[in-house]
Amino acid sequence: MAKNLKKGFTMVEILVALGIFSMLALATAWILIISLRSNKVIWEQLQTQADGRRTLGEIVEVVRKAELSSVGGYPVVTTSPYELSVYANIDEDTLRERVRFFIDANANTLRRGIIKPNGSPLQYNQNNEVLTTLASEVVNDDRGVPAFTYFDESYTGSELALTQPVSSTQVHVVKIQLELERDPTASPEPLHVETTVHIRNLKTN
Repeated sequence: MAKNLKKGFTMVEILVALGIFSMLALATAWILIISLRSNKVIWEQLQTQADGRRTLGEIVEVVRKAELSSVGGYPVVTTSPYELSVYANIDEDTLRERVRFFIDANANTLRRGIIKPNGSPLQYNQNNEVLTTLASEVVNDDRGVPAFTYFDESYTGSELALTQPVSSTQVHVVKIQLELERDPTASPEPLHVETTVHIRNLKTN
């Protein structure tokens, strides 16, 4: 009569099984980590894009309605690649504020400064400028991309921008573009958002 074979696992079989299980567990964990990181990057890009479009909307709203200042100054004041200033009425009164949009390269931010005229006679005092940050992670200056480019009244969509220095009286259209990079280590290229705005009160046709 044949001897009954002992049923069970040898130590080698157990170690092999544990090794395979460990590798499968590590692979699953790694896939999960990569997936979570990818989802985080995608979410941040979507959030950055939404922030960029919101910021562009705020700038467009002001620039579109630029007009003569409350003391008769020309609607467009500053026309540099990283700074744009206009006069516009942005609140409930009849006075036109001086509104400045500029890149703060030291902090990688896009900021807005507002000067409300006061005094008698009215004047725009630079010391009264109120600053707020509109967008962070703005890397236009780092990448040499102008935030503002300017076009004259003949602009139809294909003309070249006016060359710097730009005379404020030439400007009828402004192109605004932002380079946004929330996490330089996660995305190979910054997110680019742009728009073009016509200054309504300067239209001649």
